Amino acid sequence: MTSNPLLSDLAVRAKVEAHSRTSACLCGATVTLADRADATVVRHGGTVAKAHAQGLTLADLTPRLSTAARLSDVLLAPLSPQAVDLHGRLVTFWPYGTPVDPEDPDAAPWEAAATLLARLHRTPAPVALPPMRGPVKAASAVSRLRAAGADGPGAGAVLRAWGTLPDWARAEAPQPDAGTLCHGDLHLGQLVRHPAPDGPWLLIDVDDLGVGVPAWDLGRPAAWYACGLLSPEEWHRFLTAYRAAAGPAVPADGDPWPALDVPARALTVQTAARAITKAQVEGRLLDEVEQALVDACDRMAAVPPELAQGYAK
Repeated sequence: MTSNPLLSDLAVRAKVEAHSRTSACLCGATVTLADRADATVVRHGGTVAKAHAQGLTLADLTPRLSTAARLSDVLLAPLSPQAVDLHGRLVTFWPYGTPVDPEDPDAAPWEAAATLLARLHRTPAPVALPPMRGPVKAASAVSRLRAAGADGPGAGAVLRAWGTLPDWARAEAPQPDAGTLCHGDLHLGQLVRHPAPDGPWLLIDVDDLGVGVPAWDLGRPAAWYACGLLSPEEWHRFLTAYRAAAGPAVPADGDPWPALDVPARALTVQTAARAITKAQVEGRLLDEVEQALVDACDRMAAVPPELAQGYAK
């Protein structure tokens, strides 16, 4: 399948796992769903094998897997509560679910995403669960931007915006909420229908699951709305559904932005930092969406969070 030993052996493990669970496997090709530094994912039939990021420990991953298994009406449950080691990476196995169709944005399940988040946030967090990793991921994106030596006004705007954020949002201090169960990396790619192809929507990817500030999970849709990349109608659908499900991250009515501003800013910075780093590696200019994120950082840098309730389009 590939000369990459991890990817090749992961494909073998996925096939073995699939065949161990059913005699009805059609034995089609093993498909690579992702091959990144933070996750390598392959599918064989109805089984998905995921090699998690290097450095992720059993102590951090095991309680997250247990939480997903316990909350199987909110999170996709793993096929096994145990991870295995493969080339120094922890590997877990999952049932395949139908993802959101990126070619059909009008069918995006905003209401389902919001309702699942609200249910997750209302669930008592297990005692052993580590902190939600959203701020750590944002800080890593900024560190990679600095390490890449990116320069120019775009990088400067991103770093200035980063400097306006409170310490907790930059992973330099504990999060102010240490008791709410959070996903940590919510976007539409984190939803699947299971059983495939048209079962109920469930959240996937427990790598960043933990306790922390629930508004972080609303931060990416809020950021896209603030940057003009998500329509007011879609944002209203998402926010209304979250409130209807009694989500605790924002007030039940009134202006949600005091709660959302810092997470939305942090996720705008994270996404813009990744965009600049990627564009530099690929030797190209930023595209229109990437430039919109950088422009938002420029606006954010001029108005610290304590003086603003949202950053204008």
